[in-house]
Amino acid sequence: MYEVVAERIIEQLKKGTAPWQKPWDSTGNEMVLPYNAVTNKSYRGLNSLYLHLFSPYSDPRWSTFKQAESQGWQVKKGAKGMAINFVKTHDLIPKRDKNGKAITDEKGKPIKVRVELAKPIVTKAWVFNAEQINGVPELPKTEAVSLWEKVERAEMIVRESGARVEHVAGDRAFYAPVQDKIQMPERSQFKTADRYYATLLHELGHWTGHQDRLNRDLLNKFGSEEYAKEELRAEIASMMVGAELKIGHDPEQHVAYVDSWIKILTDTPFEIHAAAADAQKIFDYTMAFEKRAVKQELTQAGHSIAQQAEGKVKDTNLQPVVDQGYKIGR
Repeated sequence: MYEVVAERIIEQLKKGTAPWQKPWDSTGNEMVLPYNAVTNKSYRGLNSLYLHLFSPYSDPRWSTFKQAESQGWQVKKGAKGMAINFVKTHDLIPKRDKNGKAITDEKGKPIKVRVELAKPIVTKAWVFNAEQINGVPELPKTEAVSLWEKVERAEMIVRESGARVEHVAGDRAFYAPVQDKIQMPERSQFKTADRYYATLLHELGHWTGHQDRLNRDLLNKFGSEEYAKEELRAEIASMMVGAELKIGHDPEQHVAYVDSWIKILTDTPFEIHAAAADAQKIFDYTMAFEKRAVKQELTQAGHSIAQQAEGKVKDTNLQPVVDQGYKIGR
């Protein structure tokens, strides 16, 4: 797969249309990366890039034949699926009693237990697009999200990360690994707020590579092959984060790496696999800050409600009820 993806990306790079090089106006058609129609989970790493690059369909949902069958859907006759990499890490085997007899549930079906494999097995799984399957519900219409809400999500991530961000008048945006800081132009220099945050989150992607975080090699000379490899990871991750937050992606600053990327992928096609895997790690690491911030907000809100409820109990002289073990909200 990595050879096929690398070949396609090289073709697109030569035309200036690689997925992370497409200028994306977040006020227009928003990108949705491929995800599973049954589990609603996004495909990851190279699988995501592969389906995104090669799919002739507008629907981002995919499913295996068995998954479709389990939902009562039917893959259309003659439909051709796309093969993705499937990493098998465990087997499900029948649970047995001490006499070796299979144990069943109340419906008489064998109960299965998960057994981890000594080594993961990489195999193929064939998936079909929702447009190739009868019975799939219409693609849900996404509610319009205001620019303010998009920017708030991005700001929450940056704030929760604790990254050191400095603003200096000029046209340079970069991450300095030695000082462990992100330097950005002044906010007023950006045409729109989403352009500002798209650039900032790209640099935050580089920031994740620090030795105390995801530990990638960042001390590379500008213009070197290793420098271009790091930029490739940050660009793919930036595309993924931009799609998730719906703030778009501005590739104008990074077209200088096209020739280097073409050479790298021509000489070592497997690099696209490694880059996609690292980009996925960057995405996961970055989005975890939002999850943590939301969890903290919910916890604080819960404590506040509990305190208010307890205060009302005291105000209405119901303290004995609380003392008997009926503490509200705890």
